[in-house]
Amino acid sequence: MAIVQSNEQLVHKLYDLLNAGALDRLGEVIAPDFVAADGSRGPALFAKVMAGLRAGFPDIHYTVDEVVADATRAAVRWTWRGTNSAAFRDFPASGKRIANAGMSIFEIAGGKITAGTTETDRLGFLIGIGVIPYSPAYGPPPKTE
Repeated sequence: MAIVQSNEQLVHKLYDLLNAGALDRLGEVIAPDFVAADGSRGPALFAKVMAGLRAGFPDIHYTVDEVVADATRAAVRWTWRGTNSAAFRDFPASGKRIANAGMSIFEIAGGKITAGTTETDRLGFLIGIGVIPYSPAYGPPPKTE
């Protein structure tokens, strides 16, 4: 039971670091041999991805909605909110404040996250920043702030 609680706390610490913009401290929770779903490795590449997101959404803030853990994994459902006040990837700043929901599953060993995969509402994200116009055919409109 203690290891499960420890894994839950590890996930919360990850999102606390992301919210603080402390990308230089991700090595505290991400293993040196971390492997992302796209094959990228290590805390520095994890930080690079997050730095790109923070550049486009400088006020980004994650809310951890739920964490479910066992001895070797943790699943987290989260929502981030932020204002698209700068360019993000190939998209110009929209000035829109959006909310984006997602889930991540992390593998954990030795007190650090060793692998992870993430799924997000990408259609809702693109609609939210105005890249794709909303259509009722997509279902309920994405959350905005």
